[in-house]
Amino acid sequence: MLDKTRSTAADAVVNNPKYMPGFGNDFETESLPGALPQGQNSPQKCNYGLYAEQLSGSPFTAPRGTNERSWLYRIRPSVRHTGRFSDASYPFWKSAPCLDDHSLPLGQLRWNPIPAPADELNFLAGIRTMTAAGDVMTQTGMAAHAYVFNADMVDDYFFNADGELLVVPQLGAICVFTEMGIIDVEPLEICLIPRGMIFKVARLGEGPEWRGYICENYGAKFTLPDRGPIGANCLANPRDFKTPAAAYEDKEIPCRLHVKWCGKFYATGIGHSPLDVVAWHGNYAPFKYDLRTFAPVGAILFDHPDPSIFTVLTAPSGEEGTANVDFVIFPPRWLVAEHTFRPPWYHRNIMSEFMGLIHGQYDAKAEGFVPGGMSLHNMMLPHGPDSMGFETASSVDLQPVKLDHTMAFMFETRYPQQLTRYAAELETLQDNYLECWDGLERKFDGTPGIK
Repeated sequence: MLDKTRSTAADAVVNNPKYMPGFGNDFETESLPGALPQGQNSPQKCNYGLYAEQLSGSPFTAPRGTNERSWLYRIRPSVRHTGRFSDASYPFWKSAPCLDDHSLPLGQLRWNPIPAPADELNFLAGIRTMTAAGDVMTQTGMAAHAYVFNADMVDDYFFNADGELLVVPQLGAICVFTEMGIIDVEPLEICLIPRGMIFKVARLGEGPEWRGYICENYGAKFTLPDRGPIGANCLANPRDFKTPAAAYEDKEIPCRLHVKWCGKFYATGIGHSPLDVVAWHGNYAPFKYDLRTFAPVGAILFDHPDPSIFTVLTAPSGEEGTANVDFVIFPPRWLVAEHTFRPPWYHRNIMSEFMGLIHGQYDAKAEGFVPGGMSLHNMMLPHGPDSMGFETASSVDLQPVKLDHTMAFMFETRYPQQLTRYAAELETLQDNYLECWDGLERKFDGTPGIK
């Protein structure tokens, strides 16, 4: 378990992480007074003997609205946080294009939670890729992972050069210690770790295992969706995103840095912690968001809008209105539409949908979709409510009702999601998933006047 009292970062921050509100803001923060230079980025000599360096999340010439960089003031420059790299192996973490050989044919798929680890696994070793889409080499597409672990990353650190990581805990709170500060994340919260940022993950609280989901976004970074006619408010509001205040780890013992680069893994040994940023300023930073602060909108008379109204974050592609990845949630909300089939309708879609359930029950599935489980409905494959859900929604008295104690999400991409061999052969794959629609029998009667 994480013992925060043993950290060498500023104690007040480590034992009670501090956050700065806002999405995409230009922040400044220091964990020692005077560590952050004022009036310039790169003084001849930094206070406390720190080194100044820039971490860029975009090309230098990107337009102001998408230009991202932060200045870090650290104990050692990051060139000292790597040595000679050697190959490393994480066989269950795959990248697109995924060409795994398996015998599972195309179809709508659903899984129960992945099994608990029999051996000791940390967060990095506990990542299991379910699907991958696009091409990591051209920085398009994404991968959908599940994770389960039972041990801390103590002297192991990691950064992902291939994409940003959107972490969605389902069971057990975690502490994500990044170069920029500390983020505590519990189920019903998410956190985003930018591409190239070093971090480690530890457990918080008690439990036999910690599990959740990860979207690895290879493409343009996640941002807030345009609200269009909705206007200036609702959905995910910028003030509810929290970026950590500076915190550092001054540790002089052998450590290991692991890297994912172009779908391959490497490791190097160093003699200290790389989480040594004492102060920083800029707009390239990690953040967390509480899904319970999402303000949903919906129909207040009849029918219901497309599920895009539940988009929390979107990663745009080169085609306007077509996302590289959307992160969509289905939160608690009131259902009030009159003479309307209220659950999601049956549909086929050019987008490919990987779905997970954090807790509760998803309104389109009466049974079989359990917390910690997953489903995959690839592009143009039909899906929708199961037969029990359809019959209930078709005959229920349409009084206002609150859909409560639920939280499902979706990683949706314009690219087909290729199944990994691990996912295809996973023992929790539900062989009988398609049977959930067996009860949808013919009801058609062509007699004039029959409704």
